[in-house]
Amino acid sequence: MKFKDLSVYLEKLEHTTSRNAMIEILAQVFKKASVAEIDKMVYLLQGRVAPLYEPLEFGMAEKQMLKAIAFAYQVPGREALSLYKRKGDLGEVAEELAKKSRGGEDSVSEVFDELKEVAQTQGEGSVEKKMAIIAKLLKSLDPLSARFVTRIPVGKMRLGFSDMTVLDALSFMIDGTKEHRKDIEPVFNIRPDLGYIARTVRGKGVKGLDAATPVPFTPVLMARAERLSSGDEIIKKIGKCAVEPKFDGFRLQVHVIRSDVKLFTRNLEDATFMYPDIVEGVKRQIKAREAIFEGEAIAYNPETGEYLPFQETVQRKRKYGIEEMAKKIPLKLICFDLLFINGKNLIDRPYTERRKELSSIIHIDDTVLLADEKIIDNARDLENFFDDAVSRGLEGILAKKLDGTYQAGARGWNWVKFKRSYSAHLEDTIDCLVMGHNAGRGKRAAFGLGAFLIGVYDKKEDKFVTVAKIGTGLTDEEWRELYKRAEKLRAREKPPLYEVDKMLEPDVWIESEIVVEIRADEITRSPIHTAGRILKPSKSGGAFVIDVPGFALRFPRLERFRDDKKPEDITSLSEIKQMFKGQRKEKSV
Repeated sequence: MKFKDLSVYLEKLEHTTSRNAMIEILAQVFKKASVAEIDKMVYLLQGRVAPLYEPLEFGMAEKQMLKAIAFAYQVPGREALSLYKRKGDLGEVAEELAKKSRGGEDSVSEVFDELKEVAQTQGEGSVEKKMAIIAKLLKSLDPLSARFVTRIPVGKMRLGFSDMTVLDALSFMIDGTKEHRKDIEPVFNIRPDLGYIARTVRGKGVKGLDAATPVPFTPVLMARAERLSSGDEIIKKIGKCAVEPKFDGFRLQVHVIRSDVKLFTRNLEDATFMYPDIVEGVKRQIKAREAIFEGEAIAYNPETGEYLPFQETVQRKRKYGIEEMAKKIPLKLICFDLLFINGKNLIDRPYTERRKELSSIIHIDDTVLLADEKIIDNARDLENFFDDAVSRGLEGILAKKLDGTYQAGARGWNWVKFKRSYSAHLEDTIDCLVMGHNAGRGKRAAFGLGAFLIGVYDKKEDKFVTVAKIGTGLTDEEWRELYKRAEKLRAREKPPLYEVDKMLEPDVWIESEIVVEIRADEITRSPIHTAGRILKPSKSGGAFVIDVPGFALRFPRLERFRDDKKPEDITSLSEIKQMFKGQRKEKSV
């Protein structure tokens, strides 16, 4: 396929806000793609030249891209800058300057290869080499193609669809339905590489995915726990179970192939370079040819051995001064699950088997530890275990169903978090997505923003729905940090996956990337929030009216930024419903 033909579809995607329409457009272009190019096409749609978990970045700033554009079309830098200030979009600048271009014969694969060369160019003089490759590529493109190619290296593609939209589109490509999503998604959860998934489905159909298994150095989407607020509820739900303390650190997935080790965060980021002490501990202590296992990295005081709070652990997440900080704030890795060992897939095996295998490969030492575990079959012992964990400054406990499988990428009842809420107050926090913000007024004018809108994830509808607007409770530094992040993600219009009441529409929309942990007093009902809100047709035949008000957070305040989580990993609407029900039970006691 010529890239100019793909660009026609990209333009359609850019101008639609309907998720169903996006699915149909993507399905159409996937049908026209060859098996050899569909994976490259999918990566480009994501604004990348590799899966998300591969740290292959373009390393180009907007200023450098603007210079490349000016060089490609032989215009003075001042003229290109003036045009950029007027349009506010590098893609439109390139499109305008390319109007006299007769190019457009480059294939999708050729454009992909050129962009991949840009990302792979490193070392002395690499910036100039990158700009030269981009300029040469732009010269060969038609105006519309130039618009989209220009946006890719600076991360401005943002077509507004999620990974789940792509999976639905692959299903729709087959027979015009979303029925195959249920068969495709479980494979994506263990091989979160949309290019691999698309190439397999396009070439072999959904049946071709049957052979997929976890592969070391390809992260598995992490399992997530449901939550309950009493030992009695947990025992009634999952029966006799294994119970572990829940630590407040960084969850890491460790991949081992002989002497090579990689560490991945829950949002698929390769964090190997950040934690050299854990890497060395794994090399020293793990006795396996190949393995994929998970644990919680938590800081400790080397003099007392006591675990440190998250605020100190988070200091280890950095790009510079890593060795120095590793000595100042060392980490331990508390391991709790094994997914793959020496060619054997354990994901569908019972928890007890996975735990036994995990304990057999950890050589006792001081960095990599096996999580404490107790088998409990009654509510009183479970409550006592919880009280002991809390008394030691831990978050709570995690109960695991003994015959439960590892539910990759899913939230299920094989794992249950116990974080008790007392009275009507929420002791547990809620992870939310920042969807937009209002312009700052008064003192906030200095920060650039005022109240910001947050939402949770409605997985069933693949939408982000609102639960609160926060205008207080942040330090001056936090306001500035939020504005700095938001400016990089400013959207020109409401992202298609956002469902927001008109009364709450912010001054500035933000692309789905910033995840924050929020603490609130309780969950209430509100007609203006869309989380769980149900509308019905008006009896007069006019606009829809509210049948059931949405959920809202009472007195929300920012706890911390959660850079380790993807938007799809935030608190789900179903969790909010469950927390609301549990809160009402507490009130009635």
